[in-house]
Amino acid sequence: MRKIIALSALLALGALGMACGEAATNNASNANANRANATNSIANAMNSAANAANTAANTMANAANHVANAANTVANAASNATKPAANSTTSNSAANSNANHK
Repeated sequence: MRKIIALSALLALGALGMACGEAATNNASNANANRANATNSIANAMNSAANAANTAANTMANAANHVANAANTVANAASNATKPAANSTTSNSAANSNANHK
């Protein structure tokens, strides 16, 4: 009888320990989840850095395009300034005088 009572008490304590104790797998799965979260945070930070670099590159490209457009405008203005006007009286008079000169 004593053996049965001792074994029952041992089983009851074992069951109580299983019900109230924390499983070792819980700690392992929590550690894995924490590692996954850290990895995701690193990946997000790297994506943010890549996006910032792309934004900076686009900004520089836009600035370079503005400079190129301004240079083209200046070149066109200089080229147009050196051309005689197509319908100016000077160019028409010269053309007419050569055509009428016989």
